[in-house]
Amino acid sequence: MKDVRVLAINPGSTSTKIAVYQNTEPIFLKNIKHTAEELAPFAKITDQFQFRKDHILHQLNEADIHLESVLAVMGRGGLLKPIPSGVYEVNQAMIRDLQNSPLGEHASNLGGLIANDLIRDLPNARAFIVDPIVVDELEDIARIAGHPLFNRVSIFHALNQKAVAREHAKSIHKKYEDLNLIVVHLGGGITVGAHQKGRVIDVNQGLDGEGPFTPERTGTLPVGELVRLCFSGKYSLKEVQKMVKGEGGLVAYLGTNNAAEVEKMVIAGDENAELIYHAMAYQVAKTVGEMYTVLKGEVDGILITGGIAYDKGFVNWIQERVYKLAPIHVYPGEDEMKALAINGLMVMRGELAVKDYV
Repeated sequence: MKDVRVLAINPGSTSTKIAVYQNTEPIFLKNIKHTAEELAPFAKITDQFQFRKDHILHQLNEADIHLESVLAVMGRGGLLKPIPSGVYEVNQAMIRDLQNSPLGEHASNLGGLIANDLIRDLPNARAFIVDPIVVDELEDIARIAGHPLFNRVSIFHALNQKAVAREHAKSIHKKYEDLNLIVVHLGGGITVGAHQKGRVIDVNQGLDGEGPFTPERTGTLPVGELVRLCFSGKYSLKEVQKMVKGEGGLVAYLGTNNAAEVEKMVIAGDENAELIYHAMAYQVAKTVGEMYTVLKGEVDGILITGGIAYDKGFVNWIQERVYKLAPIHVYPGEDEMKALAINGLMVMRGELAVKDYV
């Protein structure tokens, strides 16, 4: 199979990113923005299905890209049941769980649904998802939370963490499966994973519960204070949930979830902004230290990625606390579209096995 054309779809809360790759080269990239007003009529995220699909088809048509030329449609994986890392072909079991997610609603649930719908009229195309945020490779000991009513779960930036780890391994002429790495994803959510020989054996649950605070999430909170707040009668369940995810972190402290704006505040001499921003880096470094102990001190590298990794000052705050643990490598930004497309290319070329979702 000489030429393979892959369409990648990555729905986010306020955007839908699409990319078309011809083998390893992007021939079309588009980030479709959705305003709050556009999304307001939809009660549930799954109700946005046709709206987002229509936008995708319109953009492809405007770019004169014909779906008949596509062999694989790669959707960003959603809040499915916990599964091992890999590429999964969209099937009826997956469609059911994307429509009625066992873990709740998330815009990425639409990725597999739209991918599957687009191939209905494409007899030669297949639909897949890759490394969804529910990738679960935790060791049993990492699941113990502290009370039998609670379990630690694996929800993290699996797609970008795995892609960066593999890219790093390739750059040093080694296999990802032969390395022990700590990978730090710095974005709207922050997750720090302990990668042991190709498996993420521990990671903070970055969606709404653990680890460093982020631009809009509180991360781990003092448990006693949180319990008292919940039963104070001052806040509803939804208000507390919004406080934890969406209105926590930098938003709560500084009124913005834009790390670049906070960086400007720090440069301008805002001492309070510097304290808060530095505290976020401090907590990231602490979590790196946790993962260092998980890997028993046998760490080949610490990889720092995500949008905030462009901020050299913030990265330096992390580095000055963890530089003695292992060599540090910075990979700013995230290229999830490329990761989706390359995985699709490898599947269609028979270089990567496809897993079944059950």
